[in-house]
Formats: sequence, C-alpha cells, structure tokens
Amino acid sequence: MKDLKAGKVSFKNDDSGNLRTIFGKVSFDADKLSDNFNEILDTITKLKPSGTKGIYLRGASISSTMGKGVKIQF
Repeated sequence: MKDLKAGKVSFKNDDSGNLRTIFGKVSFDADKLSDNFNEILDTITKLKPSGTKGIYLRGASISSTMGKGVKIQF
C-alpha cells in the first residue's frame, strides 16, 4: 500500500501489445482521474526503449471493469 500511495504505477500487457492498468475508482473526482491518467501516459512515454522507432502509443481507451470502452484522442 505504501508503494501505491507513493506513486508507483503498475500495469500489465498481453501478447497483442495491449496495456492494462487501473488509474482510479468511482469515488475519485474528475480532476484526480485526469491527473492519474496523465501520469500513466507520461510513465509509458518515459519507458519507451531508445531503439524503438515509429509510433509507440497508437491509441487509448477507458472502461469500467465490465463496461464498454471509450476511445481517448490525444
């Protein structure tokens, strides 16, 4: 719990290259969710290997645990 409160970002990826992570709960306000999402995007961008060419992050979508995904444009 200490790591999560300190800002540790954990995520999982599958064989297709999809990345899955949790960045908020229903009880969070819109500002907190936005801050968490932006922090995850920054972390993913920083973790890009230096030898990787081309587009590293092609798209994103947000969904609840069992809900439909909503595509994010950035």
